[in-house]
Amino acid sequence: MAMQLKNALALIALLCFSSSLVLSVSAQSSGIATFYTPPYVPSACFGFDVQGTMIASASESLWNNGAACGQRFEVTCLSGTNQGVPKPCLGSGSVTVTIVDRCPAPGCRGTIDLSQEAFASIADPNAGAINVSLQGA
Repeated sequence: MAMQLKNALALIALLCFSSSLVLSVSAQSSGIATFYTPPYVPSACFGFDVQGTMIASASESLWNNGAACGQRFEVTCLSGTNQGVPKPCLGSGSVTVTIVDRCPAPGCRGTIDLSQEAFASIADPNAGAINVSLQGA
């Protein structure tokens, strides 16, 4: 009986831990997106293995010691960050990207640094930086 109770408690703990991981990846948060230009390799996650152009670099807040590598995020343009381009968002304003690199401080100016192509698909690149929502995809 005691062994069954231990097994049941271990299973409950495992389920709670698994649920918290799923929630943390799928939870929506907000931040600032910037962009970087080619070449996109080598990257911290995949070296010289090209991952396409719908990619991004994670800031320290997303990087999590490399655990962000390969994670996909849906990034949605919310608004501009300055008066230069007051309405930068385009079309649906959303793009799904894969984290392939790290955007280290102090050079990283945003929460997520999108490839130039990913940024241009949701906002006017002249804006340079935009307010976004991020959600695990």
